[in-house]
Amino acid sequence: MTWDLGGPAGPPPGDEELRMLWRRYKKRQDAMARDRLILTYAPLVKYVAGRMSSALPAHVEEKDLISYGLLGLIGAVERFDIERQVKFETYAVSRIKGAIIDELRALDWVPRSVRARARQIERASAELEHKLQRAPSDEELAAHLGMTPAEFDAAITQIANSSIVALDEMWNVNSGGEPLSLIDTISDERNADPAQQLDITELRNTLADAIARLPERERIVISLYYYDALTLREIGEVLGVTESRVSQLHTKAILRMKGRLQGDGADART
Repeated sequence: MTWDLGGPAGPPPGDEELRMLWRRYKKRQDAMARDRLILTYAPLVKYVAGRMSSALPAHVEEKDLISYGLLGLIGAVERFDIERQVKFETYAVSRIKGAIIDELRALDWVPRSVRARARQIERASAELEHKLQRAPSDEELAAHLGMTPAEFDAAITQIANSSIVALDEMWNVNSGGEPLSLIDTISDERNADPAQQLDITELRNTLADAIARLPERERIVISLYYYDALTLREIGEVLGVTESRVSQLHTKAILRMKGRLQGDGADART
């Protein structure tokens, strides 16, 4: 894939030059090598910010996400271990996304009422799924919550328009170091220690099971968005629906999965 920030800043370094830059920075703390690495990988920030902005409210500007993400990239360059057999791009994307989410959380622009409603829907979905042994319909969820179908639909729209929920946030497994998230399950695992490898396998299997239990259209949205890297607009074109409808389907899927995974975690602790 070719990364483009809107204008070339000189020819990108080749593979051998990149290896040399990494060695110079890690062994000598060479500031110029560090800056060149940050510049080389800066297009990753625009890529991540662009994908995230498509699922955020219009008042959240992409340029702000880019500035937050740059902090994540800088941290990734400083902390990356060149001895591990892991691609830097995979490692950096996770850290860039995390930095953006952390900053959005710090701004606390999501109303408490919206967060509370999202948690209610998560719990209701988990309770009904346990009772019915299948994913509940929107009508069943609305009735369980004492809402009309129109009120439930409006709540989902409000959550979708003001939420930063993401699949990466749903489940963290702490293996004695940094928490594991979805991105870790698709990283190069050759150097993972046995305990971390077990956590990754458990997380992957749990997520796969939760996704498999989603209603079909929600399952398709999750697959296309997280595994095929399509934007919400592109998914809408595939399904023949509006981008806002895809956003609703994505939000409902995430709330269902959060309720299920958190319920499984509670069961495991009892």
